[in-house]
Amino acid sequence: MTEDNYSLTTEFILIGFTDHPKLKTVLFVVFLTIYLITMVGNLGLVPLILMERRLHTPMYIFLGNLALMDSCCACAITPKMLENFFSKDRMISLYECMAQFYFFCLAETADCFLLAAMAYDRYVAICSPLQYHTLMSKKLCFQMTAGAYIAGNLHSMIHIVFLFRLTFCRSHQINHFFCEFLPLFKLSCVDPYINELLMFIFPGSVLVFSIIIVIISYLCILFMIFKMKSKEGRGRALSTCASHFLSVSMFYGSLLFVYIRPNSVKEEDKDISVAIFYTLVIPLLNPFIYSLRNKEVINAMKKNIKKNF
Repeated sequence: MTEDNYSLTTEFILIGFTDHPKLKTVLFVVFLTIYLITMVGNLGLVPLILMERRLHTPMYIFLGNLALMDSCCACAITPKMLENFFSKDRMISLYECMAQFYFFCLAETADCFLLAAMAYDRYVAICSPLQYHTLMSKKLCFQMTAGAYIAGNLHSMIHIVFLFRLTFCRSHQINHFFCEFLPLFKLSCVDPYINELLMFIFPGSVLVFSIIIVIISYLCILFMIFKMKSKEGRGRALSTCASHFLSVSMFYGSLLFVYIRPNSVKEEDKDISVAIFYTLVIPLLNPFIYSLRNKEVINAMKKNIKKNF
């Protein structure tokens, strides 16, 4: 294979969802609806938290940044996916591919750490309420938020830098609806073992670390809830924790399925349906689970609506 032949493969075809051409209009409408609700829900939450002083607490600061990252993930993936439903070539360049994966990886990594920070914040608020302002200071809140963004950027850059060691000379077809690196590695004519190893080690470390924090925090919260004397208070707290934990479980579970199972590179065909959860469904659900069931957020929304109308 000559050097010229290596340089030819700089564009790829995203073939996700091409197995059901008759459903493309239905899928387009469904995913467009999900995208619009996701963007309105998440981007509406960010200015609300900024404008309302009562929401300037660690929990809502983490929530605002989570909403921002969910919007980032949706913007990185969904527009190109929607375009490809009616595109003839469904092409994406290597540099577009890198940019899409960068913002996707940034958002997902930051989400992992932000969800862990939110779980710890709830643990402190419920289990040590008298020490809350000491343990969850503004400085610590800023450090945790900044750490999530720094980790997300570093994680993304590591994978993109190591992608430059690969050359692509096989099929141009990526079997996914966005530029996911795992199926992209299959197209490399250079052994992608190092890239695959990094794709296992780094996401694995991020997930294991954040999941441990989430599980320990929620176990402590549950223990404290069951010690409550009020049945009404216990039921309300359990309902809130259950919805939060369901969202977190779906998010972490889908990521674990894709990136941590030993044969993840060989079974990428199954990853498309799972990827829908962490790229489309979870960003859609988060504003409803964490915000619209919250009285403080609803009251802040009503206040701002009255003020503007």
